[in-house]
Amino acid sequence: MATGLWLIALAILILIVMSGFFSGSETALTAASRARMHQKEKNGEPGAQAVNQLLQIKERMIGSLLLGNNLVNILASALATSLFINLFGQTGVVYATLVMTLVVLVFAEVLPKTWAISDPDSFALRVGPYVNVITKVFGPAMAAVEWIVTRIIAMLGIEAKDNHAQSGQDELRGAVDLLHMEGSVVKADKDRFGGLLDLAELDVSDVMVHRTGVKSINLDDGPESIVEQVLKSQYTRIPLWQGEQDNFIGILHAKDVLRALSEVKGEAKDLDIVAVASEPWYVPDTTSLKAQLNAFLKRKSHFALVVDEYGEVMGLVTLEDIIEEIVGDIADEHDIDVKGVRKEPDGSVLVDGSVPIRDLNRALDWELPDEEATTIAGLVIHEARQIPEPGQGFTFYNFRFRVLRKERNRITSLRITPVQPVQ
Repeated sequence: MATGLWLIALAILILIVMSGFFSGSETALTAASRARMHQKEKNGEPGAQAVNQLLQIKERMIGSLLLGNNLVNILASALATSLFINLFGQTGVVYATLVMTLVVLVFAEVLPKTWAISDPDSFALRVGPYVNVITKVFGPAMAAVEWIVTRIIAMLGIEAKDNHAQSGQDELRGAVDLLHMEGSVVKADKDRFGGLLDLAELDVSDVMVHRTGVKSINLDDGPESIVEQVLKSQYTRIPLWQGEQDNFIGILHAKDVLRALSEVKGEAKDLDIVAVASEPWYVPDTTSLKAQLNAFLKRKSHFALVVDEYGEVMGLVTLEDIIEEIVGDIADEHDIDVKGVRKEPDGSVLVDGSVPIRDLNRALDWELPDEEATTIAGLVIHEARQIPEPGQGFTFYNFRFRVLRKERNRITSLRITPVQPVQ
């Protein structure tokens, strides 16, 4: 009799250990990183292949582990009830319930799950091969369970949705934001990741230099004046126009001008400027930055003029403009340092109206919307539903915007002050 009771106690202990295995495996395998497991499999790390196979059939895997966990827990509870009844009579049912609840909670649930979540990848690698076998053994039973569940859901009129439809870009963006909040990714790297992911969502009109800011040269100025302007310019490529300022006939490259100047022995008056200029390349303003980047790489070009649906030139876009959306502003020894954003001691910020909203958000870690406008002046006009006069102020998105200067219909300078939201 005593031997039988000891065997029952041993069986209960084994079942508790098995329950802990099922609980810990479920936690580790659901928390394991698919990206890291994929890389580990490529590196030939043992167990990674089994884990990746399980992650591809996650529902079946979780169902098999739950089935195994319920089987061992119910069997352990039944054996414990039998054991305590033999020891204490009918009151043993109460004792068995209390003891098994505590034991299962601590040793079969909390302990293994806490252990697994502390290092899910390592835990998953160790248990993956065994869980793979368990999933295959319980596969037919789980297929039947899934069939029954599907029919019940259909009878209740509930539509089963595929949760795997989430965009890969959204998943990457969320992971980077989370790692930044945890301190694993610095803000600069987070901004670069975000800029890279935004390429498919932004158009060239969002990053182009507007035609009001385009530096161009009039062909009628004459070769000598044109050469002088090219040499004094901070830009390597300069649009060339004739007649009307929107009538671009070519793009001058400083190297081409210098090369042609060398061929005529430095006599600028003998240059054929039109022959030196390259043909302008026009792209629609609705072209995505991702598509334009690929086009730049394919054509081995760095410069394009942007036109709207009517064929009117809106501005220009360069390869550097697109790269800056990823890495931030790129400054070299020839760039002129224009202070478009200046912080004031009182906490306000002086901003040029032409500063892009995305650049302002990136510089100051703000979250002003950029869906309806590209520049900060455009955002104020859109929200105010008017062209404000100097001195007017507006409050929206928890910021106070005050117009400082205006030229014709363009806001050229604003003061922006963060406003604490009312609790």
